[in-house]
Amino acid sequence: MTVELRDLTVDDFDAVLDNRKRAFGPVSDGEVDAWRRHVIPVLAGGRYLGVVDGSRLVAMSKINDLTQWWHGRPISMAGIGSVTVAPEDRGRGVGRTLMRATIDRCADLGHPISALYPATTRIYRSLGWEHAGAMHRATLPTEALRTIRPTEQVKVRRMGPDDAPEVIAVLNRVHAATRASGPICWDERIWRLWLERKDDFLYLADDGFLIYRWDGGDIEVGNLVAGSEATARALWSLVGSSSSVAASVHAVVAPDDPVFWLIGDRPRDEVGQTRWMFRVIDLAAAVGRRGFPAGVTLDAVIQVDDPQRPANSGPWRLSVADGSGTVEPAGSQPGAVPVFTAGAFSALFAGVPTATLRRSGTLTGPTDADEVLDAAFHARPHMLDHF
Repeated sequence: MTVELRDLTVDDFDAVLDNRKRAFGPVSDGEVDAWRRHVIPVLAGGRYLGVVDGSRLVAMSKINDLTQWWHGRPISMAGIGSVTVAPEDRGRGVGRTLMRATIDRCADLGHPISALYPATTRIYRSLGWEHAGAMHRATLPTEALRTIRPTEQVKVRRMGPDDAPEVIAVLNRVHAATRASGPICWDERIWRLWLERKDDFLYLADDGFLIYRWDGGDIEVGNLVAGSEATARALWSLVGSSSSVAASVHAVVAPDDPVFWLIGDRPRDEVGQTRWMFRVIDLAAAVGRRGFPAGVTLDAVIQVDDPQRPANSGPWRLSVADGSGTVEPAGSQPGAVPVFTAGAFSALFAGVPTATLRRSGTLTGPTDADEVLDAAFHARPHMLDHF
């Protein structure tokens, strides 16, 4: 097989759709129209890579332009999705070629970090991505939500596509104030598409918003973000007002979502997880833009080995103070230091404890700095969106 790696363009739309169907299953006519509106601008923006064999599209990947918060600070993030290899070409190394090029393209596009939801783990882990967080989907009894009582009057109104800028502003304020790690935000164009969906019910408050839909006899909460107790109570009680019709609510939530403390009866939690993986693309930029706990001070030299991104490799002096971090090349390695694989450093960045990394064999060397590294990078990362 003679293949070529190239940018996909608008002219490749039919081939892209065909590969998507072969990888993920049928797409209805209505879904194709919505998908076209989402994908065409991405194809026109150098964010779709393809491997072609003559006129046949063999494999592809899409790089979404996203923002992700880490300890309350936004970082430009490459959300990698639609990774497919044609069924007849699997097992030939095409996927590895594609993903190596995808890493380089993420860097070219200026994304210091990247994330993806894996269909399989092995290839991504071998290239430096590591498990970092999850999207949590809780099943809650609607009757329990009905018992949540508002503490004060909160102005809640219906919203639509023109409210996209305000939704983005709310996400910025709430995730910064709560020092969130992991949540993402789409650009205004994509938010307008989401807010045009006819079967969704949309509500906006000054410091929060709610998006939900009916699914058979149950309610699906796709987004519920609240920056205060009053707004959290108002939005969850709005969902609970349907308790006479819907028995259950399925909601995407944070792992420590306030709803678990607002419901009156909580004998057990029914929460499923969809795991996502994370990779640092530009180590210095990623650390420099991340937030850190204000009370933690760190000064340590570490070694990172990243064969896919040589600029990330080598000894680094890592410093954290006053909620901010920096890394600088440490020159010649000053004796024995902790040594991280690319995946291990990405996992540390996302809050995976050093003890876990050591017992998985991806972090070696002296342990003196482990405790303060854990304190600096502590996080419980989660996403509220799938891509």
